[in-house]
Amino acid sequence: MAVGFILITTKPGYEKSVREALEKIPLISGRWGVFGEYDIFVKIEADEENELTRCIIEDVRSIDGIVTTRTLIGAEV
Repeated sequence: MAVGFILITTKPGYEKSVREALEKIPLISGRWGVFGEYDIFVKIEADEENELTRCIIEDVRSIDGIVTTRTLIGAEV
């Protein structure tokens, strides 16, 4: 299992539309609105790391209204 977390900053006024777009992505297992430097916190789960990478690059980062992302990839230790 591959797990990633993404901290997302949106353009002002785009928080709702970005959250709605994220809701349609099957690998996203959780999403939360947050306050502070970032606007949305997302958890992604996939069977393989390459699925996780594809989802982050192709599905999440391509959403209109996202300004920046900070991605954290989980590792089993």
